[in-house]
This record gives sequence, C-alpha cells and structure tokens, in this order.
Amino acid sequence: MNELDETNRAIIRLLQLDGRRAYADMAKEVGLSEAAVRQRVRRLLDSEVIQIVAVTDQIQMGYPRAAMIAINVDGDVQAAAERIADIDEVDYLVSTAGGIDLLAEVFASHDEHLYELLKRIRAVQGVRQAQTYMYFKIHKQTYQWGVK
Repeated sequence: MNELDETNRAIIRLLQLDGRRAYADMAKEVGLSEAAVRQRVRRLLDSEVIQIVAVTDQIQMGYPRAAMIAINVDGDVQAAAERIADIDEVDYLVSTAGGIDLLAEVFASHDEHLYELLKRIRAVQGVRQAQTYMYFKIHKQTYQWGVK
C-alpha cells in the first residue's frame, strides 16, 4: 500500500483513539459499509501500515527497571543491530546519526536482570561501548503520531 487516501487516514485516526472500535461504528463515521471498513483495516494490517496491539504498563507486567542504552559499534552496525534486536528484553532499537550508533530501550525485572542484560548487549560482536540511562519516570509516552 503506497498511498493512503483520506478514508484510510480517517480509519487510522479512529483506531488510534480506540483500537477495539467496532467496524460498524467506524463505517458510520467514514461513510462506508462495515465490510468495506473491515477490508480496508485488513489491508492496512497486511501492508504493515498499522498494528493493533495491547500496550502494557511495564511495571504492572513485572518489569520495573527500564533504561535506554546508547551503543557504539566498531564495524558492521547492521549486524550488531540484528543480534541486539534478537534479545527479548529489547523492545525498541534504532540506528542513529551523531556520536551514538544505536539506541536500545530495555525492560528488566530487577537490577541484576538489567545488569545481565547489559552484559549480553556488550558481548555482541562489534559493540565497543554501551552506556545505560535508567529511567526514573516516564513523563510522556504516546503512540499517536497523527495522520498526514
């Protein structure tokens, strides 16, 4: 799916407000049949334009330790990123411009778990440095980037 028409954008906006919203309700708002909305949502999901997932609170899920790890790599950044991405506790990983090659967000159940996780990341071939920034408080977290 290369281009989003205004109807798809409207459906996405509705789903961002409530990912469990009924197709029939969305159909009324966008002026299509329920079946047509269902098909459009399926195409958006299949083409990976959207995901509909349960966003959890990591503390209530048993992971009170959260941190961002700034990683510098000697050599193949992509290869290191692929290995780090395979670590279950890494929930977000991006390549960056500037003085850091990768940023990884991680969640751990306790300090020792975070320590062991950091050791695993540092053991990845090519990782030269991994600096940890523990979270004290998340002031804002949103998944609604808007629809242009």
